[in-house]
Amino acid sequence: MTNRCGWVNDDPLYIQYHDHEWGVPLHDDRKLFELLCLEGAQAGLSWYTVLKKRSAYREAFVGFDPVLLASYGEKEAEVLLQNAGIIRNRLKILSVFKNAAAFLNIQKEFGSFDRYLWSFVGDKPIVNHWQTLAEVPAKTALSDALSKDLKKRGFSFVGSTIIYAYMQATGMVNDHLTNCFCHPSLR
Repeated sequence: MTNRCGWVNDDPLYIQYHDHEWGVPLHDDRKLFELLCLEGAQAGLSWYTVLKKRSAYREAFVGFDPVLLASYGEKEAEVLLQNAGIIRNRLKILSVFKNAAAFLNIQKEFGSFDRYLWSFVGDKPIVNHWQTLAEVPAKTALSDALSKDLKKRGFSFVGSTIIYAYMQATGMVNDHLTNCFCHPSLR
C-alpha cells in the first residue's frame, strides 16, 4: 500500500491531485492564476469541495483567461451566480475579476507572475520535514508577507491562510509528510 498524506481521501480525483499536483513546483502563469482563484473560492470550505468543481470553474471562468476576466463586472457576475457548478458567492466571483486585473499588473511589472511569486522563496521550493499533519502550519511569516504584498497590489481573498495553502499547492512549499511517498526524501 502506498503511503500518502493523511488529508487525502480515497476519491481517485483527490489521489490524482495529491500524487501529481500538490507540492509540485508550478511555473505556468495561467495555471498559477487559476490556482489562486480556486484557493480564494475555497475560503471557508474544503479544498476537496473546490477540486470536485474545478472543471466547472474552468468552463465558467473561460479557462481562467486573466485578460478576459479583468474586463468582467456585475453583469457577468450575475450570470455566474446562476451556475450551480461553482460556488455561488458574489464576493468570491467578483474577486476573480479584480484579481485578474491585479495579476496583469504584476505580469507587466515583473515580466511574469511566476517571477514575482517565486521570488518570495528564492526561486526554489521550501521542503519541510513534517511527520504528522498536526505539525503542518496553517500560515507562516512567509505567507503573511506574500499575502500582505498581494493585498497591497489590489488582490482579494488572499489572506495568509489561503496563501499558505496556495504556496503548498504550487510547490513553493513542499509539505508532504516524511512518510508520504511524494516527500522528496522518498523519491
